[in-house]
Amino acid sequence: MIRTSPVFSRLHGGKNVYGMLNSLPSPMLCEMLAFAGYDFVILDLEHLLRSEEELMHCIRACEAAGISPWLRMPQVDQKLIGRALDAGIEAIVLSRTESAEQVRCAIEAAFFPPLGKRGITGGRITGFGRLSLPDYIELANRQTPIIPMIESRAGVEALGDILQLAGVGMIMEGALDLALDLGLGPDPLNPLVWQALQGMADACLGAGVAFCANPRTAEQNAQWRSRGVRSFLAGEDRGLLHNALKARLHSLQQQ
Repeated sequence: MIRTSPVFSRLHGGKNVYGMLNSLPSPMLCEMLAFAGYDFVILDLEHLLRSEEELMHCIRACEAAGISPWLRMPQVDQKLIGRALDAGIEAIVLSRTESAEQVRCAIEAAFFPPLGKRGITGGRITGFGRLSLPDYIELANRQTPIIPMIESRAGVEALGDILQLAGVGMIMEGALDLALDLGLGPDPLNPLVWQALQGMADACLGAGVAFCANPRTAEQNAQWRSRGVRSFLAGEDRGLLHNALKARLHSLQQQ
């Protein structure tokens, strides 16, 4: 059943939040991330082929284990946004956001009139009727479920306009794709990329919108924290698990 987002409640309470991008489709992995202490998991639809049934199992696993399920979409699909929120997704991450119009369309799909144009259902998101529809609409329209991800020069240039839109709860950075778009190759640590990320964080802090950093070095982590950033993406589970498995094999081979 719909609830006030624990992630944004923690942020509003001055606490840090930590998330993980999920690229290995598995309800059990969602549970593992929850019990490891993460606050949110981003179920990825941008680079993976996932069925709606598998997503539903992951959502239920997240709810049972106590981690917020977010969904990353490759494009603004208004019907899918509505279905995802109806299913229990707490936030929509919009990959490669490049205009305020993209975000405006997503907000329109995520909010009920008069704030948007979302259609209503009385299914699991209302507890099958435990929450009245007027109360459900009121609670849903108090959320900030749209999370633009800035991964290109166009996105950086549009950020000021994006931050003016009600319904944007957080901005995420995509340093690797940003580096590619800037013609720097797959180099997320390039100084020009770091400069762009700093500008993004400044704009977010100035607008009172959370900025989610993805620290790639200990130095970056320390700098983000010194600037008051409190939202962190820990990376992608696929790469972290693969590296851990390789490191374990290597340690056995050296004995």
